[in-house]
Amino acid sequence: MQWFPASPRSVAVAGSLALMLAAAPASALAAPAAHTADAQDAALAFDPSAYTTITVTVDGEPMNVRWYKEICYVANPVAAAAQQPSLGGGTTTISNTACGYQSMNVFVPESAFDNQRAPLYFAVNNGGWFASYVKASVTSGASYDSSTSNVGAALKAGYVFADIANRSRGLVGADGSSPGKAPAAVVDAKAAVRYLRLNDRTMPGSAERIVVNGTSGGGALSSILGASGNSSAYDSYLAQIGAAGIDAKGRSTLRDDVFAVNAYCPITDLGNADIAYEWLYNILGTRDETGSNASPDAAAEIAAKFPAYEKSLGLRNADGTRLTAATMLKTIKQEVVRSAEAYMKASTANTIPALGENFVVTSGPMGPGGTTTTASYVNDWIDVDNATDKVLSIDMDKYLDFVATQAKLKTTPAFDAVGVFGNTTSGTETNLFGPYTQKYMNYTEYSWDHNDVAGDGSGLDDTGLTWAQYVKKSTTTVNDQLRLINPMEFVGTKADTAPNWYVRNGTRDRDTSFIVSINLDRALAADKDVKDVDYQLAWNQPHSGNYDVPEAMAWIAKVVAKAGDPLATGHRG
Repeated sequence: MQWFPASPRSVAVAGSLALMLAAAPASALAAPAAHTADAQDAALAFDPSAYTTITVTVDGEPMNVRWYKEICYVANPVAAAAQQPSLGGGTTTISNTACGYQSMNVFVPESAFDNQRAPLYFAVNNGGWFASYVKASVTSGASYDSSTSNVGAALKAGYVFADIANRSRGLVGADGSSPGKAPAAVVDAKAAVRYLRLNDRTMPGSAERIVVNGTSGGGALSSILGASGNSSAYDSYLAQIGAAGIDAKGRSTLRDDVFAVNAYCPITDLGNADIAYEWLYNILGTRDETGSNASPDAAAEIAAKFPAYEKSLGLRNADGTRLTAATMLKTIKQEVVRSAEAYMKASTANTIPALGENFVVTSGPMGPGGTTTTASYVNDWIDVDNATDKVLSIDMDKYLDFVATQAKLKTTPAFDAVGVFGNTTSGTETNLFGPYTQKYMNYTEYSWDHNDVAGDGSGLDDTGLTWAQYVKKSTTTVNDQLRLINPMEFVGTKADTAPNWYVRNGTRDRDTSFIVSINLDRALAADKDVKDVDYQLAWNQPHSGNYDVPEAMAWIAKVVAKAGDPLATGHRG
């Protein structure tokens, strides 16, 4: 049967065989040993003089920024091919084939030039779990509005801003292999944190105040990075790429926990994401009602696994009620009510259309050169009193139809579709899994058992093994891959979970199931090491992020101030 975690407090156990050339990750969760310098660490020393000064404008005021360009944060980077696939199709040429996917651009505003207490805003820029080539969010001569730009807001607040590149799915290695398979993205993010810790005394900003920001796949990466601090399950992978703080015996001598997570619409818990998606959009017939049920038998079979999965997590709502399939729709409804009322209370200008009136939804632009589109949708699902900022009623059936009407629901399966029903062109996360030499591997029970593409090396048809039989094999790697990118495997365990979390998921997001972020929130709330969880469905937002810059930055400032002086209080804040 499909693997389920016993509970969000189950210890993440690495498997017996690592991916390709890496040794198997250790199963224990242990604190790192005292740090001692070695040759690799010496090679990763930060040069404080290696910067270019650029000038930008924030809220109309000029600001000098020191740019430390494309710092390679590992000693043994994985070489990439010059030609990489573009997300919109075709290919793109990269210039830094040696370390372009394991580098960071660091930008220091003038107020932080000599400030070792300033927070480090750690931006992971990958979407959909795709590899993220090094980018520069801060450019010479650019103007930023701190009310709408998280980049401008971070610089204005005096935070050191770091753009973090990482390997992940879609990456083509110099040898033609796929070295971005899970858990590469997490390993790289941890290596970047370790670089910052190694060089904390010589770099501006404090590595004890790392705030990780990401959206979609970046939201998921932020979440697993925040949940799995200092887990030794990653040490062998870190050793392979020459990450800072791994000694000659493969033991960790540096920490990779972070201070805070600012995650938007995280695409996480991929091993169960199809189950959560199909249950949500079939329990009230949403797929049928919106003409999005091309595979009804498959949708029903996958959705049927949800009650057992949700029960296995053992989660509770804030009022103490158990979070199960029986209570999930009510829980989602309560979160939508909370979102709508928070929106109305935030400003007298924030009103919600009356029943029968129209929601006007503006979308885009999607990518460079894209256009903005506007569409209207009749409000037939939520009744509010704008005068008192109260929701009077919500029709959940029509609400889910509203969500699924604006953007057609994903295929069935939604996240592991490659190889199923002859599909070899799907953009789902299937190619995040498997060995470096294999294009993709199914990672869920349904997709594995229903793979019908002969010769792809995945599924019952090629291996002669059902999913249940396959994952019992001692040579299986896909279980390790799933666990090592799933924050639910680490929250509540001995891993050092980040103490502060700000998580948002739009009320119009059809790209993921609301269930995934709700489960993450409830698991975090039950973790005794987590001090602040600010979770909400963001009113009338789609699958996107950084739409609430003032609120998010105010939250960051609050938890930073509450934690006190990072040079005096130690790493847990």
